[in-house]
Amino acid sequence: MSVLEQISKPKPRPLAVTIIGEAGLGKTSLGATFPKPIFIRAEDGLKSIMHSAVPDAFPVLKSVEDLWPQLWALAKEDHAYETVVIDTVSTLDTMFTDWVVDTDPNKPKSINQALGGYGAGYNMVSSQHRRLRKGCEYLLDRGMNVVFLSHADTSTVSPPDGNQYTRYTMRMHDKSMQPYVDNVDLVGFLRLEMFTKGDGDVKKAISTGDRQLVCHAMSANVSKNRFGITEPLEVKQGENPLAAYITKGEKA
Repeated sequence: MSVLEQISKPKPRPLAVTIIGEAGLGKTSLGATFPKPIFIRAEDGLKSIMHSAVPDAFPVLKSVEDLWPQLWALAKEDHAYETVVIDTVSTLDTMFTDWVVDTDPNKPKSINQALGGYGAGYNMVSSQHRRLRKGCEYLLDRGMNVVFLSHADTSTVSPPDGNQYTRYTMRMHDKSMQPYVDNVDLVGFLRLEMFTKGDGDVKKAISTGDRQLVCHAMSANVSKNRFGITEPLEVKQGENPLAAYITKGEKA
């Protein structure tokens, strides 16, 4: 077969999604609304879900070494799950960091000194995130959606053509963010819907408790999508705001 004969229209694939949000906003609950989910847990966020609605989950990871068998089981063994939710990659980042420091024979005091310093420790942590993202590619090929949850943090951005500003981002080193931002279909920032109340200079930020998922590019937070979404999506309890974009894949 020639190279040109290999050309075809790409087949629809399941979603690869990153959801970022501050603690208590419902990242885990939102992840549980994806089709037939199974949770890989770096932390025990499922306590926030009503018992009757708690999804299936692997045991909470005690170490980095526990992660890979859980991931490979989903990639290689027969099962009926349609979504894997990793809760959270920011907590995994801490586990990866501790692992790099603890396994360095030179016994460094911190990740800054690990593997000889000069950023080598951060590079090793980043390589573990890339390994995780590559492993999830096998799950996508099997027809599973992949959802990465992350705690939010703030960082200062210094663009070469403008003034500095602060934005919400993932709680991890910049080097480790790339697999969850560049190589996914959607990055959503979960936030409370806010409005201001008051007259003149005396105004207060008020929230009704309603939540939004911001999926389009904004200076205030890391977010993007490949579906042409240009407005925040309303997040209702027990409903998936991305349901219209989820394509059921064929299980390998």
